[in-house]
Amino acid sequence: MDRLKQLESFVAVAARGSLTAAARAEGVAPAVMGRRLDALEERLGVRLLVRTTRRITLTHEGSAFLEDCQRLLVELANAEASVSAGGVKASGRLRVTAPAGFGRRHVAPLVPRFQALHSGLTVSLNLSDRVVDLAAEGFDCAVRVGDLPDSSLVSVRLADNRRMCVATPAFLKRHGTPQRPADLARFDCLVLSSDASQTRGWAFAMPGEGGAAPEVIHLKPGGPLDCSDGQVLHDWCLAGHGIAWRSAWEVEAEIAAGLLVPVLEAFAAPPNGIYAVFPQRKHLPLRVRLWLDFLKAQYARPEFWGQRRLAAA
Repeated sequence: MDRLKQLESFVAVAARGSLTAAARAEGVAPAVMGRRLDALEERLGVRLLVRTTRRITLTHEGSAFLEDCQRLLVELANAEASVSAGGVKASGRLRVTAPAGFGRRHVAPLVPRFQALHSGLTVSLNLSDRVVDLAAEGFDCAVRVGDLPDSSLVSVRLADNRRMCVATPAFLKRHGTPQRPADLARFDCLVLSSDASQTRGWAFAMPGEGGAAPEVIHLKPGGPLDCSDGQVLHDWCLAGHGIAWRSAWEVEAEIAAGLLVPVLEAFAAPPNGIYAVFPQRKHLPLRVRLWLDFLKAQYARPEFWGQRRLAAA
């Protein structure tokens, strides 16, 4: 059986949550789709999906494999398009959305440069901290930071996103420095009052016992101040009002300048990702493929992050 077809079927079923729906979209019988999944799981020697009469859910291994499959299928489509498109120029309107804070720093400065490379395009950038429904609102692509719970979207990982606890030197001199995550309970912490990406709290990696792998835990510290806007928390932290848990792309310039100090570094959780996501499509429009290639190339350069962070300081 065609291995590529197995991967395509797995991605289709995971996206739609139904053998029947995936089979209908491809124009085959559900039994055919089921046999492809059986063959894939048998070949890999691992269960990817839990199938019941009511629904299909991904196993832990299946969730990890899904991201790799999506990336491989996108890269294959891009390779084919690069040949078949030849010298065709991208045209039309590219609609992109990104989180407000990250978008201002690391997406907006790139948009004019990308448009200058592809003069036949117009580019519309939407900056919003709400989770935009790409298909319903007509967006071609979103840049998202953090975990991606929606498997109905195709995702391409662009870079790592590290989170860290930071405070000003003056705050730590006055109040001391936490030595373990549990110590945060006695410190003023600056937390988001409503943000989907932090509903589980601040993440830390605790050393495993007897040489076991570290275990990621989530804490919900508190303090006299909270806000729904991450930039405000950043500003409060710089003003010395407490400890904040922020992304590296927000605070590394201030750390380099000595304005902020990272704490609890020994307990830093593994990074999550910065992703480009877009709706399921059989053929990715040339304008989107070019934008993805451009973003990947820019974010892969270490000096890009350094330059932007120094500029933001």
